[in-house]
Amino acid sequence: MTSGTHLALTLTLTGGSAADARAVVHTLEPAFGSPDTLPGDDGATVYTATFGSGGDAATGNGGDGGGGGGGKPSAGAKLSTSVTVTLQGSPEAVRQADKTLSAAFTVHEEGAASGDQEQERELRLEP
Repeated sequence: MTSGTHLALTLTLTGGSAADARAVVHTLEPAFGSPDTLPGDDGATVYTATFGSGGDAATGNGGDGGGGGGGKPSAGAKLSTSVTVTLQGSPEAVRQADKTLSAAFTVHEEGAASGDQEQERELRLEP
């Protein structure tokens, strides 16, 4: 996480495998730190991860935690198929996540909604 900034972000991923969900989560770790847990159940159809929640929110479908830290997005992130990702959080967090994912994947914006304190953006990531 950026020093002095609290970027809380919730990510929901559909249309891929647990490995695809973990690839997306790992791509966001340099910008947001480690999520509460990593998606881990290959039988799931929806994967969720929460960054910056202070450990209160449950994420995904089990997992083993993971390392985080600063730096650039994962250059080797690979997806097996197109996935739909919904980002939800502060405008700054959603903007940062979009920028980070766009650096690692081909991204198509599918929709967006804005509120007073929170934004939601739906993206399609291509392998």
